[in-house]
Amino acid sequence: MTPKSGVFLLISCISAIAAVGCVFELSSGEPELGGTLTTAILLGSIPLTGLLFWAAVQDTRAKMK
Repeated sequence: MTPKSGVFLLISCISAIAAVGCVFELSSGEPELGGTLTTAILLGSIPLTGLLFWAAVQDTRAKMK
């Protein structure tokens, strides 16, 4: 793992945790940050998680060759 891929993976994990937290907040009934902001965070964090994970894997593969 390179430092760059490690940072990508770290941010990906944080984004995934934010997505799970948003799901729990939305399912609880009344989110602390409001429904609109919580939904926006959820919709932004899901693709960000996948994109950063993919970038971490690609960076690691490129350094292994």
